[in-house]
Amino acid sequence: MADKNLKITLVKSTIGAIPKHKLTVEAMGLKKLNKTVELPDNAATRGMVKQVQHLVKVEEA
Repeated sequence: MADKNLKITLVKSTIGAIPKHKLTVEAMGLKKLNKTVELPDNAATRGMVKQVQHLVKVEEA
């Protein structure tokens, strides 16, 4: 079975967000609005996405 990835796109600005959420978004590799990164679909990534679900859009790749 092939490894699955998640395509994560930053759709809302982190200006005014909780500092912990800003750091989470940056740790995922998202620095600019509407940029997309592909991360492995594992528990750590899912936890980060759940924390900032109001700032990102997630698709299975």
